[in-house]
Amino acid sequence: MPFALGRPLGTADDADFQKNVLRASFAMLQSAVEPTIEDYPIEAPVESGSSEWSCPVSFAVAKDESISARLLAEINLMAPWSAETRAARGRTLFGATGAGPDQVEQVAKVLGEIADHGNVIDLPAGDISWQFEMPLLIRHLVDDLRTFYHEAVSAQPGDSVPNHEALNDWIFSGTALGDGIQAIAQHLTHAGDGESLMTRGFLVPEGYLAGGGSSFPTPAEMQKNRKP
Repeated sequence: MPFALGRPLGTADDADFQKNVLRASFAMLQSAVEPTIEDYPIEAPVESGSSEWSCPVSFAVAKDESISARLLAEINLMAPWSAETRAARGRTLFGATGAGPDQVEQVAKVLGEIADHGNVIDLPAGDISWQFEMPLLIRHLVDDLRTFYHEAVSAQPGDSVPNHEALNDWIFSGTALGDGIQAIAQHLTHAGDGESLMTRGFLVPEGYLAGGGSSFPTPAEMQKNRKP
């Protein structure tokens, strides 16, 4: 959906537009016979300029460092911004993995290690009570860190609000998180089983997979990697 951050149904207070979004969503239940992603092609009123947004925080890209090291450095830079949003809202959406709000660095470290070393099978060690098994846990590790980044972005000064495409452009072209997600997507492709391939589809939005192609596995890919 090409809407601004925090506006999953489009422009606030536009009931007719929001109802149309919901109708399109529910209509998918009548036709989808497998996990399906469809684009909602209508830009929300007033939000059309938000794709020009650029994050006021920029990160130095050090390709010679591990993804883990770069990701932790980013987390530390974003932490004051994210804390500001959490304080203003009185809550956070971080924690789908089972991690607490004070365990962001641990989640980042786990994701970075998976990206650097490619272990998409074994449940990460540590003191967090993970709510999912591997490889599905990877999806929620990514969700938690994207939530952290989005909350940090919400604290930026000014009235400009990024839409979904602008956020994806930033994540996948300018952050260690994006590099880590792409690396893990390649590890999941190499693993080749159906659960890993489906998990890859949840990590990378369509059109952003490194090297091109569909993020979700095609029937041919699923058949090719089907275990006997």
